[in-house]
Amino acid sequence: MGLHPDFLRQPIAHRGLHGPGVPENSMAAFRAAIAAGYGIECDIQRAADGTALVFHDDDLPRLTGAQGLVSALSIDALSQLRILDTDEPIPTLADLLAEVAGRVSLLIEIKDQSLRGTDQVGDLQAEVARLLAGYGGPVAVMSFNPHAVAAFHAAAPGVTVGLTTCGYDAADWDMLDAQTRAHLAAIADFDRVGASFISHDRRDLANPAVAALKARDVPVLCWTVRSAEQEAEARRIADNITFEHYLPARP
Repeated sequence: MGLHPDFLRQPIAHRGLHGPGVPENSMAAFRAAIAAGYGIECDIQRAADGTALVFHDDDLPRLTGAQGLVSALSIDALSQLRILDTDEPIPTLADLLAEVAGRVSLLIEIKDQSLRGTDQVGDLQAEVARLLAGYGGPVAVMSFNPHAVAAFHAAAPGVTVGLTTCGYDAADWDMLDAQTRAHLAAIADFDRVGASFISHDRRDLANPAVAALKARDVPVLCWTVRSAEQEAEARRIADNITFEHYLPARP
């Protein structure tokens, strides 16, 4: 499945259109993005009971002040928490799909449940596939972990998939060995996992692997752009941007 044209037309709000009093990956941020006509990028984690949650971190302290891993708590316990000292609860993916309802493009990143880039990716991919089975709007699914992308693609072959990619600097990815980092930085799994696009670190867009995919007319999205100046630089290579903390021009 190719990437829907809206993913190249609408700038994509990173974790929704968030800002003061409107926390990342909250329903308020998603409603703001929809109202402004931007696409939405979001992150998916798994609750202990298998519920697909819209939440970036694998643990709770930064965003909720609670302790522990997201995956250790049930949806009942997680539903009592609030994001960044606001009244916003942690949304489920089902909540988000009902709210967006195809009005803007939706870019879903499944966070790496192995926490180390291995093939031990669990059942979150199957749950996301189940929820998307009846969804009719422009949607695409991606992950840093190629094994997660392959697992999702097997579960939902009709949904567009891509890889979230970067240069895999050793300082940021010290949980991976040098060989694995080099393999991932080369985007070597692109064809194997059935990917149709990449979303690449804007700071690494000069990566030869990105140029090779562009030469094949593979759509290149990028993350995360935080100013008009960064956008202008990124768009020399990238077909579209994921942004936060400023408002890019809309189509």
